[in-house]
Amino acid sequence: MASLLTSPLTKPKPFFLSSPPRPLTTLPPLNIVGISLTHNQKLAPFKLPSLVSSAFKKRDVAASAAAAASETGDDYRRIMLSDVMVKKKTDKAVWWEREWTSMDFGAVAVVVSMHLLSLLAPFQLNWRAVSVAFVLYIVTGLLGITLSFHRNLTHRSFKLPKWLEYLFAYCGAQALQGHPIDWVSTHRYHHQFCDSDKDPHSPLEGFWFSHMNWMFDTNTITQRVGEPNNVGDLEKQPFYQFLKNTYIWHPVALAAALYAMGGFPFIVWGMGVRIVWVYHITWLVNSACHVWGNQAWNTGDLSKNNWWVAALAFGEGWHNNHHAFEFSARHGLEWWQFDMTWYVVRLLQAIGLATEVKLPSEAQKQRMALTSD
Repeated sequence: MASLLTSPLTKPKPFFLSSPPRPLTTLPPLNIVGISLTHNQKLAPFKLPSLVSSAFKKRDVAASAAAAASETGDDYRRIMLSDVMVKKKTDKAVWWEREWTSMDFGAVAVVVSMHLLSLLAPFQLNWRAVSVAFVLYIVTGLLGITLSFHRNLTHRSFKLPKWLEYLFAYCGAQALQGHPIDWVSTHRYHHQFCDSDKDPHSPLEGFWFSHMNWMFDTNTITQRVGEPNNVGDLEKQPFYQFLKNTYIWHPVALAAALYAMGGFPFIVWGMGVRIVWVYHITWLVNSACHVWGNQAWNTGDLSKNNWWVAALAFGEGWHNNHHAFEFSARHGLEWWQFDMTWYVVRLLQAIGLATEVKLPSEAQKQRMALTSD
């Protein structure tokens, strides 16, 4: 995630998901003449990912991992109820087989303190405090993380007026997952190097690594992909530089305001419980949605559609849909795929606040569709 919570771990060994490359056949040109786009559908520039054509087979991650284990002699284990195989020693390396920096200790201190604070919730229970926690869960989780940090800032799935873009980004900073520049940079690297040795948080290095342990080594992203160079669009805006330079003071100010309104119970629920809840539903998108679920599209990675993560994370659990069409403002592509973030974007579009809303075309869906062997 980001400055306060950054990324993790030892130098990963190369891990190949697919078999050696084979000659590719030339694909017929795509004829898009006559495609009708609705008022809210825009044919976004389409970058052909690897292994998306119907001429190719879906990668067999389990078979590839088993083959790698057989060839290298390394000790692998399978993540429970999944086909994802990881090295047994990886998660231990996060804690014991590297040097720790002051930023690493700071990240652990924040995460642990929020969890400890949330344990006081049964002793500070009142409905006003619970209501405040729920409202902040919506404001910081939905408006801040999923709508702003993820779909608007990272993937530019739609445009907002600057005043509204900045307001929603400020809500995201109150989730205590870091400032927008770091959060967006990490997530863009995740898509660029998804489930490879350069991915900041792939489950191939262990479930808990992808869930949260990756944040506790502040040098990991630099070691894997170099200095961040993928957020120039945010770095040139003074507002995001301001959030970067003053980031930690904004949650502190919120905590002070909550204490003034409702005392210690508001701190326990509005900060502790709410932050821990939003932490884990965000982290489940990184971990569970690359381990459990099903794939509707040939993305060539481990991304899965997971309905229960989608329910908790405002539609982010339709993760295979998202990896197939990163630019799409809508993740729940089927009518029955509940996507609360998309409903908010659609409302903003209906009242004229969200513009240039991007959705996948039927031609793009056809090119990404899974095909049987």
